[in-house]
Amino acid sequence: MNEFELVVAERWFAADGVLALTLRDPLGRDLPGWEPGAHVDLLLGPGLERQYSLCGDPADRSAWRIAVLREPNGRGGSARVHEQVGEGGAVRVRGPRNHFRLEPAPRYRFVAGGIGITPILPMLAAAEAAGAEWSLLYGGRTRRSMAFTGELARYGDRVALRPQDEAGPLDLGPVLDEVPDGTLVYCCGPAPLLDAVEERCPGGTLRVERFQAKEQQGRDEAEFEVVLARSGRTLTVRPGVSVLDTVRAAGVEVLYSCAEGTCGTCETDVLEGAPDHRDSVLTEEERAAGDTMMICVSRCRGARLVLDL
Repeated sequence: MNEFELVVAERWFAADGVLALTLRDPLGRDLPGWEPGAHVDLLLGPGLERQYSLCGDPADRSAWRIAVLREPNGRGGSARVHEQVGEGGAVRVRGPRNHFRLEPAPRYRFVAGGIGITPILPMLAAAEAAGAEWSLLYGGRTRRSMAFTGELARYGDRVALRPQDEAGPLDLGPVLDEVPDGTLVYCCGPAPLLDAVEERCPGGTLRVERFQAKEQQGRDEAEFEVVLARSGRTLTVRPGVSVLDTVRAAGVEVLYSCAEGTCGTCETDVLEGAPDHRDSVLTEEERAAGDTMMICVSRCRGARLVLDL
């Protein structure tokens, strides 16, 4: 995975509490290409890594743009960015990676809540360039808290802004009750919004990105074995202990970040066995294939997994 030290070329507020950063290579070199839906990891200090969606123009290889919502009750990552990442300063970045790709379709319906607009923003431009039919329903607490509304204005009435203090709770009915065949629905935002959208969308039409792990209840925590194919070692994963923690305790270095199944950093190829997927990243099709798993949260449906580690 690529890792860079980039410079904060611009720093401004895209909305109340939402800090936008433009990141560039200090020597002016092009940055890796990316597609709508991609995110990067900001490496803010030991044990402090956070994921932020790229929300600029994928065709502009000279810069990456991210936006960071300050979370007063968060774990310190957003506060660190707001308070200590200044214009002209350096920041360590890893990525990009993409588990929220815009798939080809004749029609799209986009739903964004709050900072969830960030991965959706470049998707709109891509859908427009492809000649697809699309619409966006964008909700937030207040109009002042909703980022990038100025950029969205160019799309006219295809974008419906619904600040809660003006329009009440977001009404999903007009957007999702009748979805024509061939339409894909993309949604990003807080967990209650994603849960509500999932309840309304038929299987196969919905693509979501979660900032918080989906709640897991009543899942089996049985012991199982993990075989590390590259070394031939066999490890026992105990109840209540993750595969990630087990392999790291055995001295195996693996990339990871959120440890909650939301970022995709620890995705590992599965060579044998059936994963018990507990992440919030993979699609239903990817889960059914069983080719990869997020080892920070997912487990085994049987007694043994063989992983490409």
